[in-house]
Amino acid sequence: MRESWRWFGPNDPVSLEEIRQTGATDIVSALHDIPIGEPWPRERIAAHRAMVEQGNVAGSTLHWTVVESIPVHDDIKIASPGCEAYIDAWIESMSNLAAEGIKTICYNFMPVIDWTRTDLRHQLPNGAYALKFDQDRFAAFDLFILRRAGAEADYSEGELARARAAFDAMSAKDVAGLTNTIIAGLPGKMTDAYSLDDFRMMLARYSGISHEQLRANLVHFLKRVLPAAEKLDVKLAIHPDDPPWSMFGLPRVICTPADLDMLFEAEPSPSNGITLCVGTYGSRPDNDLPQMARDYRDRIHFAHLRGVSRDPEEPRTFVEASHLDSDIDMLSVIRNLLANERATKREIFIRPDHGHLMMGDISKETNPGYSAIGRMKGLAEIRGVIRAMSRPA
Repeated sequence: MRESWRWFGPNDPVSLEEIRQTGATDIVSALHDIPIGEPWPRERIAAHRAMVEQGNVAGSTLHWTVVESIPVHDDIKIASPGCEAYIDAWIESMSNLAAEGIKTICYNFMPVIDWTRTDLRHQLPNGAYALKFDQDRFAAFDLFILRRAGAEADYSEGELARARAAFDAMSAKDVAGLTNTIIAGLPGKMTDAYSLDDFRMMLARYSGISHEQLRANLVHFLKRVLPAAEKLDVKLAIHPDDPPWSMFGLPRVICTPADLDMLFEAEPSPSNGITLCVGTYGSRPDNDLPQMARDYRDRIHFAHLRGVSRDPEEPRTFVEASHLDSDIDMLSVIRNLLANERATKREIFIRPDHGHLMMGDISKETNPGYSAIGRMKGLAEIRGVIRAMSRPA
């Protein structure tokens, strides 16, 4: 497997020099400063790649090989008039990346928001901190802070009561913190920051967009993009919706194996693949991750390896657990990914997705989920499993 590490560019608190010390060989990155919908110029891509490689020496090399992500403009997702120009720009970015030798592209089709958590600093019993999604706190935000029109219809009586209790227990500081966490923009997030009114306006743009329509718009996007991807030998790896269920009344289209089956039936191109984000898919107890790792052997171009621990009383509530100790059988996932590599004679890009905030990083400025030590711990654990499973008996 190709060990990769996400890097957010020159402003990332974790430097390339530090990443090189982890033993990772591949960089997952993007041009985060280019506005969504604008094409990425080849010269900017080349400069970013050169920045990654400039410190390389024999035995210690880094190469930008995976993009995460080229954002898909919301006009494409709602099929707004003029969206074809944004698809053309996306294809131009892909072509320029391929010209610089970068041919694995992770992307998502999540409407309005990217990955969502309610707590970016949930303390664990051992003193480290993890990302958490609490369904009751999320519902409290939706119902009583955002005050989304018609939100009550999305919740049962019991859920409404728990959300009210969660909201009543919040201080003004808690309300501001939760609002900031959900809508004000996470580092590395592929959307802009919003005020509450802006957020309501963005949600309103999706009024009338059904689950089926959003999927049809994704298929249309791929019909335009995949022929170019095939010619360029680019592999597209769609990331699942995170969390993988509908939120804010918005449809979600990449949550389960059934969603993937429909996607590949609609567009069977070999360039049409997935990012197997183990933690995201594993947030649903009905997703069998070892089986998915086996079933989508030819479609997995990239894998995020992390786990979650779900609340047994409310399975939509989860904490991001240690990479090997969670509700997901990570050992079987890795075993099946290694079998995929042997069967297809190709290497899969993997990265330790997120990581606990721990030790000396607790007092440092870090991107939520992307501190150095926690991810290094995850990479070391994953590397050990891979080495043990790869050794001949």
